[in-house]
This record gives sequence, structure tokens and C-alpha cells, in this order.
Amino acid sequence: MKYTKMERNWVMYDVGNSALVLLNTSVVPIYFNAINTGGSSADLVTAWANAQTVASLAVAMLMPILGSLADYAGNKIKFFLGFFLTGVVLCLAQAIPMSAMAFLVVYVLCTIGLNSSMTFYDAMLPDVTTDERMDAVSSSGFAWGYVGSTIPFIACIALIFGGPSLLGLDTLTCTRITFIITGLWWLAFTIPLLRTYRQRFGKEREHGAAGVMHNIAKTFGGLLETCKSIAHDRVLLVFLIAFFFYIDGVHTVISMATSYGAALGIDSTQLVLALLVTQFVAFPSAVIYGRLAGRFGTLRMITVAVAAYMGIVLFAAFFLKSAAEFWLLAVLVGMFQGGVQALSRSYFGKLIPKDRANEYYGFFDIFGRYASVMGTLLVSIVTSLTADPSLGVLSIGILLVAGFVMLVKLSSMQKARA
Repeated sequence: MKYTKMERNWVMYDVGNSALVLLNTSVVPIYFNAINTGGSSADLVTAWANAQTVASLAVAMLMPILGSLADYAGNKIKFFLGFFLTGVVLCLAQAIPMSAMAFLVVYVLCTIGLNSSMTFYDAMLPDVTTDERMDAVSSSGFAWGYVGSTIPFIACIALIFGGPSLLGLDTLTCTRITFIITGLWWLAFTIPLLRTYRQRFGKEREHGAAGVMHNIAKTFGGLLETCKSIAHDRVLLVFLIAFFFYIDGVHTVISMATSYGAALGIDSTQLVLALLVTQFVAFPSAVIYGRLAGRFGTLRMITVAVAAYMGIVLFAAFFLKSAAEFWLLAVLVGMFQGGVQALSRSYFGKLIPKDRANEYYGFFDIFGRYASVMGTLLVSIVTSLTADPSLGVLSIGILLVAGFVMLVKLSSMQKARA
């Protein structure tokens, strides 16, 4: 598939931000465990889950309001830039030596900047491409993000493992330098999007002081109207409910995998290398998923991925005990992770009005982020009560089953309409 310049630069942002996502899901939990001395394995899993919960909750609360404001002509890039710069600065700030609690605060704020910028980035999709190309472009973003992020990641891993002997630096110092490498990579791959993006769809805004106040007032009124519109659109509503449940399982598996593996006593080197394999597997898988969606239907391929994740959670809870089994888990996650995320993003983009994309993607983020809050909180509570991380992971399966049932219902609704 040949990309337009705007499509290509939009995809490049996924290459940039995915480097930080990969670092956050692999190196950062291990680094946090290293500086948070004295905690039990259950305490570490609980603290990490709570951090993910706070970050997700903050993004979910902010995005609908800010997303509605961003839908006014010319605003989308400004909000995107603000949160992107916040994330980059705080990514670099994590390189400063600090206590475990201070690091966790900076990490949460950095994650809020990252995830908020991605909400506005998702809402750019209708501006940069057409409905017919949306599945393929969205899938390409995730695919190139996976493979592209491995370049700085490999450099970071080489530094962590080789730095002490080659440079005479301790492992913690080498790990802190990886935040600088990742932040600069993220910045470099964002510049092309900032230079070429143009908002095609948007609400007309009024100018002047009185106009600004009127725009803000209309924003809150518009949010109420959007809620009503979603409630009356059964297809959109059922999809969002399904998304709420199944994306919870996806995000929680991704965010908790390394912390869970460390709690089981798997060597950190094995954990990091296995997650690197996930990225390489996810690249062709996401591209293939985009093509299969064109042949078999977007909704059907989302349903297949959710069913696969149900099996992945059962495997992690009952059979994951060794490094070899963690490697198998990493491969399985890579096969379906990018596909379900990319197709969910593009399927939603086809259902919504284009001139209010940011507002609707703000609600999309509510369902996705509050789901993430519920998932990590559920893992935290079950693990704390039972002192067994495996039972915490197993609890994710309940949410995936609920999402699968709603997707089957949605498929039946669409067949009835046809």
C-alpha cells in the first residue's frame, strides 16, 4: 500500500511513541523494582498496578472535555502538542536519580502526557485518510510502531547490559540514560507530523474573548448531546461497551506482563528479550490483521483477537512458570495485540461523525481508560487479598468474556440490519 505524505507522517508518530510504550512495559517496571528495595513481590505488583490506575483515571477524566475543545478548527494540533511536550519533558526527567515514590509520580505524569497525546493522535485518523483506507493505515501505525520501537530499545538494552563493563557505569545509571535515548527518539519521529498535519474536519469556532467563553459553554452542551447521540446509536453503544471490557484485558496484560513475570521469579534479561520478540511478531501480525479485516470484516477480526486473548490469560494464570513459557506468552501476545488495538481504533472511526472526531475519541478514551483502571485495580485487589499474582491475572478473564459476549451481540445486530 502506498501512503500519502500525511498518512506516512501520521504512522511515524506511532514509531516514536511506541519506543516509550515498550520501555514502560519492559525496563521501567524492572527499574522500579530495583530502586524500591524492601517490598515483597505482591507489594511491587500492587504498587505498579496502582500507578497504572491513577494514570488511566486522569486521562479518562480529561479527554472528553479537552477533546471537545480540540474539535474546533485548528485546535487539535495545539492540544496534541501540549500533551506531547509534557510527556517528552517528563520522560527525560525520569533520568534524574530519585526515590522510588518520586519516580513513580514522574512516571504517572509522563504516562498521562503520553496517553493524552495518543487520544488526539487517534482523532487525527479521519483527517489524514479515508474510510476505505482507515483499517490499513491504522494497522500500519501499530505495525511500524512495533518494529520501529525496537531500534532505540535494542540500543537501550545494549547500554544496560554492556555499559557497566564498557563504560564503567553502574546498571542503574545506564538504565536512566535509556530515558534520554527514548525521549529523543520520540521527539524526532513526531516532528514530521507537526510540520505537515492539517485538520480537515472540525467545528466552527467564535473568536474574541466573548467567543472563547461561548465556545467553552458550547463544549459542555455538546458533550451532553454526544452522550445522547451515543445512547441512541445502538451499534455504537454496544461496541463501546464491548470495547470497555475487552480492551481492559488487552491493556492489563500488556502493562502487567513484566511485573507479573518478575513476581514469578523470571530473570529480568529473559523478560526484556521476550518482550522484544513480541515487537517483531507484532509487526507482520498487525499488517496481516489489517488485510484480513478487508476480507473478512473488521468486527469479525476483533472478535477473533478477543477470543485469543481469553486463551492467553488462561495460559498465563495456569501454565506460566518458567522463562520459556514467558517467551511463548510474548509470541502469543504479539500475534493479536496490534490487530485488536488498530482495528478497534479504525472501526470506531468509521462509526462517528468526522467533524466531532476528537470529542467522540474522548469518549472512546473514557471507555478504554476506565476499563484500564478497572483491570489494573482488579489485579491489584485480587493479588493483595490472595497474595497470589496468578489469581490476579486470572481475574482479567472475566472482563474478556464479557467483551466477547457483547461483540457476538453486535455481530448479530449488524446481520439483522443487513
